[in-house]
Amino acid sequence: MLVTGKEILDHAHKNGYAVGAFNVNNMEIVQAIIAAAEQEKSPVILQTSEGAIKYAGADYLSAMVTLAARKASVPVALHLDHGTSFNTIMTCIRNGWTSVMIDGSHHPLEENIKVTADVVRIAHAAGVSVEAELGRLSGVEDNISVEEKDAIFTNPDEAVVFVKETGVDYLAIAIGTAHGKYSGVPKLDFDRLTEIKKRLDMPIVLHGASGIGEEDLKKSVRLGINKINIDTDIRQAFADAVRDVIVNKPEEFDPRKICGPAREAMKAVVVEKMRIFGCAGKA
Repeated sequence: MLVTGKEILDHAHKNGYAVGAFNVNNMEIVQAIIAAAEQEKSPVILQTSEGAIKYAGADYLSAMVTLAARKASVPVALHLDHGTSFNTIMTCIRNGWTSVMIDGSHHPLEENIKVTADVVRIAHAAGVSVEAELGRLSGVEDNISVEEKDAIFTNPDEAVVFVKETGVDYLAIAIGTAHGKYSGVPKLDFDRLTEIKKRLDMPIVLHGASGIGEEDLKKSVRLGINKINIDTDIRQAFADAVRDVIVNKPEEFDPRKICGPAREAMKAVVVEKMRIFGCAGKA
């Protein structure tokens, strides 16, 4: 069933677990994530980047996820990840997204508050949930690129002001994760997470979680993370499985036999994450 992000994440916040938000770009990824959610009886968030929308089209992505959600027995939300374009956000709201992210983290605090509050006002009027970001993660994700030296951890005092002024439903914070592949071992600021969660008492989002160790992920959930974004790990599973078929069966040209194993590999990744996040069995 297709529901809002707020419906899913408010329950996670109240009951102390996190829900996986997995990026989708094509049919096989959608099928893999939904199959994992059904198997694990887990709520799930399927999210699209602006790059995915440019690649596949908003109408195609909406149709695929809406169909999958309608057939699913678990709660499913369709979320826009890192929406930096007002036009893209409005396109998503018009095409059935139940949750959108306005990423104004590159703006000064006052401007971030303004652009976020504008989106919240419009989205809430349409029954759509809103995520925002305070602080900046290093790394690259589609059209967003932040050098490590420019990364900024979330300030708890600013977070309180930001949420009060914008009315946002859930907040993505920067505590040491990064987008894309990690070049070293990330060190997360758990004390900062604890302080922010205590002062906000709302669903908190962790971006850049691909490559974070199991123990750190579990600790993040215990301390109050309720939405965890996963993209790179899924892409890696897809690429590895396709590469294996191409290398070991170079004569194969049936896309079903090339992409089928990739779908299974991605499902296995999602199942593993759901068990780590604590959302398995929570549908």
